[in-house]
Amino acid sequence: MGQGLSIQKCDFMIPENNKSHHTEEISTKRLIVRRGQPFTITVSFSVPIHNFLKQMKRTFLVVQTGPHSSKADEIQAEFPISSLGDQKQWSAAVEEQDPNFWTLCVNTPANAPIGQYTLLFRASKSPQLLGSFTLLFNPWCQDDEVFLANEAQRQEYILNQEGIIYQGTENAILAQPWEFSQFEEDMLDICFILLALGEHFQREKDPAQRKNPVHVCRAVAAMVNCNEFRSLTEYEPGQHDNGTPPSTWLGSSPILQQWIASKFQPVRYGRCWVFAAVLCSVLRCLGIPTRVVTGFTWAHNTKCSLSVDEYYDEDGTLLTQDKSAHVWTFHVWNECWMARSDLLPKYSGWQALDATCQEKSTGLSFCGPAPVHAIKEGDTQVDYDVCYFFAAINAKCHVWIHKADDTLKPAYGGTKYTGNNISTKSVGSERCEDITQNYKYPEGSLQEKKVLDKAFRNMKELKTTSSSTEFIFIPTALEEPLNLFIHFQSSSSLQLGQDITLSIEVFNNSDREKATHLVAGIQALHYNGVPIAQLWKEEFHFNLHSNSVNNLRVSVPYTWFGKELGENHLLRLTAVLRDEDSSYMYLAQEEISLCDSPLTIEFPENMVQYEPSTAKISLQNPLMEPLEQCVIAVAGRGLIYRQRNYR
Repeated sequence: MGQGLSIQKCDFMIPENNKSHHTEEISTKRLIVRRGQPFTITVSFSVPIHNFLKQMKRTFLVVQTGPHSSKADEIQAEFPISSLGDQKQWSAAVEEQDPNFWTLCVNTPANAPIGQYTLLFRASKSPQLLGSFTLLFNPWCQDDEVFLANEAQRQEYILNQEGIIYQGTENAILAQPWEFSQFEEDMLDICFILLALGEHFQREKDPAQRKNPVHVCRAVAAMVNCNEFRSLTEYEPGQHDNGTPPSTWLGSSPILQQWIASKFQPVRYGRCWVFAAVLCSVLRCLGIPTRVVTGFTWAHNTKCSLSVDEYYDEDGTLLTQDKSAHVWTFHVWNECWMARSDLLPKYSGWQALDATCQEKSTGLSFCGPAPVHAIKEGDTQVDYDVCYFFAAINAKCHVWIHKADDTLKPAYGGTKYTGNNISTKSVGSERCEDITQNYKYPEGSLQEKKVLDKAFRNMKELKTTSSSTEFIFIPTALEEPLNLFIHFQSSSSLQLGQDITLSIEVFNNSDREKATHLVAGIQALHYNGVPIAQLWKEEFHFNLHSNSVNNLRVSVPYTWFGKELGENHLLRLTAVLRDEDSSYMYLAQEEISLCDSPLTIEFPENMVQYEPSTAKISLQNPLMEPLEQCVIAVAGRGLIYRQRNYR
């Protein structure tokens, strides 16, 4: 610094600054601040500064993202130290001074790129290093694009490290606890590595883009499951070797820690809920309000078509057709809160972001962020990927019977509607909140018809100008004869080990007697609509008098179907009815979920902090046979180190 004046030390006042910036849970040893909010440092000089008044009249702070600020992929800003700082841009003001130190208030712009910065002090040609700090998005700052006005929501969608992910069926929603652990040791550095690799994959080289939450969301989503550097490998049925089944993960930290430890080898294995949970952890860590959302009866890989087909044989067995397009029992994605400066103001707010790969004309890719408002209003031309989300929750699934002579006949009564019971964890509690109304108008309403018509017009116009998106619209369902009708009655959720009791009601609404043939069956399937095995079927022949109902009661023992359950324990019940006179075929279907027996955890009445304690975990075997090769996975933030498996 010349003539003997040098900096003796710099105090970043980490405890005070991190607490003020809501980052004290991330670290107590390094400075982590949020943009658009000032932080305070003290600079101590080696000698009294009144001997260097001329030099001290022109002093500067320098921030940069790397050691070589001249490089194109690094950011540098230099700003004078004055008596009055500017809160809208990089600035510094002297708050307090005495002969040997200054207390400085440093302001960061609310649109500064997030990242890891070094801070330097310059009063001559040779700046001196003060230290380094990390800058994050700031939902507490009104000028930040991720500003969230509600404090309870900020606590939930930024600071809450625990959550719930919903699975099961639309009539029996199951809660899966999850440890997001976004503030655990090393998580912040891992998140920035993930972001940097995502930018590399997206071929984004401008570091200034990190000021934009849309850019950050897309770069991170690309890294979860959709490129060669991805952090997770998607699980396929039968894959158990050298990997962890998706259902046994309890939190995000073990996955990301394993990814780093393996030098960026994809972790085996994940499914949609694992992808969404990891993405939620990363984005919350970086400061973007994020939540996990589950939708039931989801049309996946429709390529923006509003029609999906399912095929059954004459016995009601779901057939494996095109592997790309399926109606999933449930699907899990994310919502991120932000202003969309690239779009009209009405599209700001929650944005849908899906890290699970979908097939696009450009290949496999993630989807979003798509404004939830645009999805609801059918504004399918809006960026990004609104049409994919719109089709997934508005497509109608038509059912066809594949006859023995290779012809197809429509199965009346089997039409399914997608996008049901869209759910997320409520703020501040473990209650399940239904947010379907955010995504779509009520089925059959006038508003829904208007939105479908608008979406069709938008996509038809897009198709004439671009061949990149295929869009098929079927405005009306097949006209269904009303002579016969099937109604299922069964429990939508059973405990593992319970028998299934079915009630099948067959109605004849005609004025003629009907000769009918009914086949009832149970099939195990994966949550993504891929069948596993036919577990049971039974045929019935009966005549049905005019304007009458026949009630069939069937009990299926657990021993008949329990051996071939899939990972999510989902069963599809089907009944196919053939009118022998007209050859019309009718189908009813319902999905049920088998719940695992609950684990109970007991802690001692008195526990002492930092002293070992013993917890008792117990499970009651509901089956009439012993459980073998059991593994209990245990995680507890602040209680045990990472996830442990006990055999």
